[in-house]
Amino acid sequence: MIEALREHVGKVIATVRRDLDVARERDPAAESTAELLFCYPGLHAVWVHRGAHWLYGRDRRLAARLVSQLGRSLTGVEIHPGATIGPGFFIDHGMGVVIGETTEIGEDVTVYQGVTLGGTGKETGKRHPTVRDGVIVGTGARVLGPVTLGEGAKVGAGAIVVKDVPPNSTVVGNPGRPVVVDGERVDDRALHHPSLEHTRLPDPVAEALECLVSRIDTLERQLADVRAGREIAPGDESDCLPDVRSQIEAILGRAGAAEGGAGEGRA
Repeated sequence: MIEALREHVGKVIATVRRDLDVARERDPAAESTAELLFCYPGLHAVWVHRGAHWLYGRDRRLAARLVSQLGRSLTGVEIHPGATIGPGFFIDHGMGVVIGETTEIGEDVTVYQGVTLGGTGKETGKRHPTVRDGVIVGTGARVLGPVTLGEGAKVGAGAIVVKDVPPNSTVVGNPGRPVVVDGERVDDRALHHPSLEHTRLPDPVAEALECLVSRIDTLERQLADVRAGREIAPGDESDCLPDVRSQIEAILGRAGAAEGGAGEGRA
């Protein structure tokens, strides 16, 4: 009995130490262990959730919800006691974070303030997201329904995700769409010690507009040459228009301009 208790206490201490190490690694503002222990509501929310989840797993649902609501009141983070959260989970700032009952979160996941990992209605069963290892979910993002965020994915601030996200990709916009996908396995080191730069993300709308403005400028110069009877100056040999078309189709949620009508394929 005493040996089992010692083993359990040892596991708790090891878990807390990992939580503190993760917070130091991912938050440059963290200056001391005392500050982390007393001033980080994201850590407090995770610790309270572990207790609530323990009660929930033993069918003490009311007690679990009461503990969960206490944690919500103290931290501003609402985590349903049924949610499954892996080690190395870090909530930065935390205020306004909501995590639903059937959410599954892997190792070394980071979420920022205002994030929702929620459902889309009154469905039963699995109705909340599955978040794989090493994922970063940016400020104010909404991940809704039983979608899967693949290993190492990044969700940009304010994105609304309602479809599965491939591993090692970056998602932006509403509805969220992958704008960077490398198709390669995520490096284990990068996965568990991710780069937290989630604001400098590609902007497909800006890239499309830049291409169109450049193309219009070239056409206007060539038209001026025609009107003046001059030899037409060559334009930029690189043609970005195909990329613009694919970006616009992705933004509109269409499978392709050549397939179906204007209303087909919308997200």
